Amino acid sequence: MKNSVIVVRPIISERSLSDAQKGVFTFEVVKNATKGKAASEISRLFNVKVTGITSQIVKGKTRFAGRKRIKVRQPDIKKVRVTLTKGQTITLFEVGQTA
Repeated sequence: MKNSVIVVRPIISERSLSDAQKGVFTFEVVKNATKGKAASEISRLFNVKVTGITSQIVKGKTRFAGRKRIKVRQPDIKKVRVTLTKGQTITLFEVGQTA
């Protein structure tokens, strides 16, 4: 996995934004990424210190597609939730906060 992308995208949802206020940030990573690799990549990309990490594989949904209504299964994704040290934040999760 040298020189490959580990973090695919941040997951922005109502739950992840409320968790971000508590210091827990959610990202989608490649499926073969380990917790250690994901934590080091996030700390390198966003210049923060990761204190905890949890991961889970989210099963893809089954949908109907096309004219013949064939069942199509969305791919599985791996999601990690990282906890940062107190006072640190990632600016991607700050949404239109005006003072």
